[in-house]
Amino acid sequence: VQLQASGGGLVPAGGSVRLSCVVSGRTSNNFYMGWIRQAPGKGREFVAAIAWGGLFKGHSPSTKGRFTISRDNAKNTMYLQMNNVEAADTAVYYCVADGETVEKLLRGTPAYWGQGTQVTVSS
Repeated sequence: VQLQASGGGLVPAGGSVRLSCVVSGRTSNNFYMGWIRQAPGKGREFVAAIAWGGLFKGHSPSTKGRFTISRDNAKNTMYLQMNNVEAADTAVYYCVADGETVEKLLRGTPAYWGQGTQVTVSS
């Protein structure tokens, strides 16, 4: 499985940005994708996750209502729409996935990681 993330950059506080992640080599129907971020000097933090099949979708309390995770199965692509961003959202955002359980994403231990994409919120 390969994950290719894109879409980060410099965003003004209160602004919006959309991250994308293209997945290839997916072999399991029980497949979960999501985003984990790491701010400077801090540990990894779960952001959001979505089931590749089915209706499951979840967001962390700190981003719920501002961020929205979605997918386009036909394009093998997952998205993270980030609205009303705050300085605390500045981080490297990693596209992640696991072929067994969403709990691994919640714990920060998914099997597959893409390269990170930097999001910097300017005040």
